[in-house]
Amino acid sequence: MTKKNPSHARKDIDELKDRKALLMDKMRKEAVEKRHAMGKRTARENIADLCDEGTFSEIGSLIVAGQKGRKPLQELRINTPADGLITGIGKINASSFEKNTSCYVLSYDYTVLAGTQGAFGHKKTDRLMALATKANCPILFFVEGGGGRPGDVDFTSVSTGGLDLMTWRSFARLSGKIPRIAIVGGYCFAGNAAIAGCADIIIATKDSSMGMGGPAMIEGGGLGSFHPKEIGPAKTLAKNGVIDLLVENEKEAVAIAKKYLSYFQGSSKQWKEHPQEELYAILPEDRRYAYDISKIITVLADEDSVLELRKDFALNMITALIRVQGKPMGLIANSTRFLGGAIDSDAADKAARFLQLCNAFGLAVISLCDTPGFMVGPDHEEQGLIRHSSRLFITAASLDVPMITIVLRKAYGLGAMAMAGGSFHASFLTLSWQSGEFGAMGLEGAVKLGYNKELAATKNKKEHDALYDKLVAKEYEKGKAINAAETLEFDEVIDPIETRKRIATAMDCQPTDKTFNPTRNIDSW
Repeated sequence: MTKKNPSHARKDIDELKDRKALLMDKMRKEAVEKRHAMGKRTARENIADLCDEGTFSEIGSLIVAGQKGRKPLQELRINTPADGLITGIGKINASSFEKNTSCYVLSYDYTVLAGTQGAFGHKKTDRLMALATKANCPILFFVEGGGGRPGDVDFTSVSTGGLDLMTWRSFARLSGKIPRIAIVGGYCFAGNAAIAGCADIIIATKDSSMGMGGPAMIEGGGLGSFHPKEIGPAKTLAKNGVIDLLVENEKEAVAIAKKYLSYFQGSSKQWKEHPQEELYAILPEDRRYAYDISKIITVLADEDSVLELRKDFALNMITALIRVQGKPMGLIANSTRFLGGAIDSDAADKAARFLQLCNAFGLAVISLCDTPGFMVGPDHEEQGLIRHSSRLFITAASLDVPMITIVLRKAYGLGAMAMAGGSFHASFLTLSWQSGEFGAMGLEGAVKLGYNKELAATKNKKEHDALYDKLVAKEYEKGKAINAAETLEFDEVIDPIETRKRIATAMDCQPTDKTFNPTRNIDSW
C-alpha cells in the first residue's frame, strides 16, 4: 500500500489556515501601522511578549463582530478578527517557578473597532472566566477600549440593552479566588473600565485615561465636551489610588505584570541579599528625624524583589510585594516622611485592602511599624476616620496568613496595634529594633496631657521647656525598647541585621502544606 505524501495539502486544512491567517498582524498592515504610529503595540505583540515563547493557545479566534446584518461576512472576517477580543491560555515565568504558571489571557484589540465590546466578545469572555475558574489559573486582561459597541445589529432582536450580560459578574465572582490583573495602555472607558475596576490590580501606562463614561457618553448626557485625555488621566488616578502600578509604556506594563504574577507562583530558588549592615546608616539616631523607609525595605528584601503597589496614593503607608530568601511575602510599612507616619483614612484603606490581597493568595505579611498612631482632628473625622481606621482591625482579625511585626521606632496606641494585626500578641512574631519606643500615645502628647498642671505652674518659658524636656526624656527612658521588653508586650529586641534571619526562621515554622480559605472577595477599593 502506497503511503500518502504527508506534505499533500488538504482543502479543509488549507481553509482553516487561510481563515486563521486573517487574524495575524501581517494581514492587517494598515491597522498595525496606525497603531505603531501612536507609539503603541498591537494586542498580539503584547501577548507574545507576556507569554513564554510558543505557549499561547488561542480560544474562540474565529468569531467576528455581530454585524452580519449590515456588512458582508468576508469584510467582517478581514476587519473584525476575533470580534476585537483575543483570548487564550499561555505559560508565564515557567522556567523560574515550580507552581502552575498557566495564565488565561484576554486582550481587547484597539485596531478592531477601537477595542469596543461586542456581543460575541462578551460570550467569549464569559467562557474564559468559566475555564479560569475550573483550572484555578490567574487572569490577565488588557482592557484598553471604548466600552460597549452599539453597532452589533445581529442581536437587536434578542436583546434590548444587553442588561442580561454576565461578563462583569463572571469576572467579579473570581475576586479572592484567583489573581486577576488589568492592564491599561491607552483609553479605557465604560464597560472596559468597569472590568479594570473589578481586577485585583490595575497596571496603567502614563499616557492612559480611564473613566466610567467616555467623551460621547458624557456629552450625550449633557455634561460637557471633553477630550479623552481629560477624563481620568493616569497621573490623577495613580494619586487617588485607582491605579496600582504606573508604568512608562506597554513593554514595561508586561514586564511588571510578569513580576507581579511571580509572587503567586511560589518561591525562587535563586536569590541574593544586600549587606544588612547598610540598615545602620538608614535609620537616624535622632528619634525626631524622618527617613526613607523604602531604603530599609530594599535592604531587608532579596535583591530586585520589591514591587510597591499604589505608590502615589496614601504616601504615609507603603504596601509592597517582596521576597525574603526566595519566599514571596507582602509588606506594609509606615512612612515617617508623610504625616510623621500617622495613619489616616486613605492609609488605613490602602493597608486593609492589601492585607485582603495577601490573605486571599496565602502570602505572609511583614509589618514595619513606626507610627505615632491614627491621625486625629476634626478634618480627619469629617473623612469618616472611625470607619476607615477600623478596616485595619477587622481585616487583620480574619487573616489566615501569619503576620510578622517589626517595630523600627515609634509604636504608639491604637495605630501601632493596628499595624500588628490588632494586638502585639496577634502577630505570629513581634520584634523591635533597639531604636523602638512604646507607649499608649505619643510621648510628647502624653507629657502635655499628663503633666499639664505641672507645666502650667512654671514661671517662664525657659523653665517650662526645661521641665518638658525632662519629662519627655523620662517617658522615653521608660518606653524605649530594651526597657519596654521587660513587660513582654512584644517578643524580643533585636539588632537590625538579625531581621532577615528572624523572618526566615518564622517562615520555616509555617506548615508548607497549609491551605488558605479563599477570601470572600477583595475590596475594589
